[in-house]
Amino acid sequence: MLDPRTEQYAQQLARMIRMETISTPDQPDKSIFYQFHDLLRELFPTLFSVCTFEDFDGSFLLRWQGRGAGQPILLMNHHDVVEAPGQWTHPPFSGTIADGKLWGRGTLDTKGGLWAMLHAAEELATEGFTPNSDIYFLSTCNEEQGGEGGDHISQVLEARGLRFSMVLDEGGMILTEPIGGAKGTFAMVGVGEKGCADLKFIARSNGGHASTPGKDTPLVRLGKFMAAAEKSNLFRGEISPTIHAMFGCLSTSMSGPLKVVLGHSRLFGGLLLKVMPMVSGTANAMLKTTIAFTMASGSQGTNVLPQEAWVIGNMRYSHHQGGPDSIKVISDLAKQFDIETQVLDPGFPSPLSDHNSDTFRLVERAVTAVFPGVKTSPYVMTGASDSRFLSRVCDHCLRFTPFHISDRQLDSIHGIDENVDLSVLAPAVDFYRYVMKEASK
Repeated sequence: MLDPRTEQYAQQLARMIRMETISTPDQPDKSIFYQFHDLLRELFPTLFSVCTFEDFDGSFLLRWQGRGAGQPILLMNHHDVVEAPGQWTHPPFSGTIADGKLWGRGTLDTKGGLWAMLHAAEELATEGFTPNSDIYFLSTCNEEQGGEGGDHISQVLEARGLRFSMVLDEGGMILTEPIGGAKGTFAMVGVGEKGCADLKFIARSNGGHASTPGKDTPLVRLGKFMAAAEKSNLFRGEISPTIHAMFGCLSTSMSGPLKVVLGHSRLFGGLLLKVMPMVSGTANAMLKTTIAFTMASGSQGTNVLPQEAWVIGNMRYSHHQGGPDSIKVISDLAKQFDIETQVLDPGFPSPLSDHNSDTFRLVERAVTAVFPGVKTSPYVMTGASDSRFLSRVCDHCLRFTPFHISDRQLDSIHGIDENVDLSVLAPAVDFYRYVMKEASK
């Protein structure tokens, strides 16, 4: 039996999940997103009555005007979702409530976070609260397709001369034992994200009949290149101050040699650069640029040697090596196999925010107040979010969703059976309430 507050929250979020706001590349029909906007007006009537609303082709910006003239804050979560193929325990857009969970695409990425921040503001507005400084709420309809909405809106805000004291977007969540040996529970707050570039690698030949193949045909060269990229230690590893801080925080819940090594990561940096990539792909990705090959094409016939074949590489470049140098490194390797590199998208690099800032401490205080016993750790996101564009108008862009989730739930994001525990809904609202009230002070 659910308590009345959790029951209300679950039913609200379920309605948001049932709306299939799937975004696709170059999407001309935005009607589903406008229907979603109407649902939000119905769910959060007081908030929408006190805010101004601006539409940006399916993305939107709300402004809750404050009493004073201090720097505003901006809270954001996107409302588009990815497709949901495969066999789910419960249909992905049913919003089923079962087994103490709410099931469906978007519960974690990121309608859940959107619901929590808007409902927190709805409660405050209904109680008569007015912020001292403006609070903006931003939600885009194409974050999953490259972030055109976030890019455009950030440029509009920049043109208006706005500067924000804080931007808080989707990102890390609350995890128990985020790496092996760290026995505590940690709020993982992203203070930045790696740049994301898309590259096309093209191998050419004169083609021919498959019955008389020559050596090093285009697909063979591409295969050798991809194998070399995977085996070679192409990109420079480096432990940033953020990762040093993360290691220090996690080490407080460890024992044995690992506690000593991570607790003194600057002393054991060389060892960690060798060992951490062996621990997990995520650990490796936080230390250096990575590239994943995601798409490929050859000839159109089974018996035809291609005159041109290509693969797409999705690169996530580190802050210390950057995009241009990372692209040069992989391009130089491609040349060794007579392969051309085309930069389809160089990405949008964003800086790391200071994990010692007042803004980070505000989020840390909110975590402590709402989630007793949970420690707050900075980290660098390996994925991309809309908040990278907001670095145009804010020096303190943080990435955190206040949900306590399991490893299995983490794996369900963009996968099968995405779900959220009902027990995390009320604390998430309380977290956003704390942030808005404290930021207003």
